[in-house]
Amino acid sequence: MANHDALNRVFEALADPTRREVVRRLGQGPASVGELSRPFGMTLPSFMKHVRALETSGLIRTRKLGRVRTCALNRERLAVLDDWLAEQRTLWESRTDRLERSVTDPKVN
Repeated sequence: MANHDALNRVFEALADPTRREVVRRLGQGPASVGELSRPFGMTLPSFMKHVRALETSGLIRTRKLGRVRTCALNRERLAVLDDWLAEQRTLWESRTDRLERSVTDPKVN
């Protein structure tokens, strides 16, 4: 079973479309905060709130070298989400299998 506190933090972070887009972009490789913020047309302090939310959730890691802060995706944290989705998939597949049997097998009814 997934760690619910960690799972909640991941879902909260991914609830925002800007943060989902940042995670999608970081799937291609690390990028600077400046590079990541460019498509969103918001001030750097506003964008940094998104970076902090992603970092707090554990989805990204940041590293500062001089004046440049680089972000990288923490793929291990995505495993929390993947584990939960696998649990849900198993649960719903078994339910739909039972439903299918009850509809197609005359002995069940």
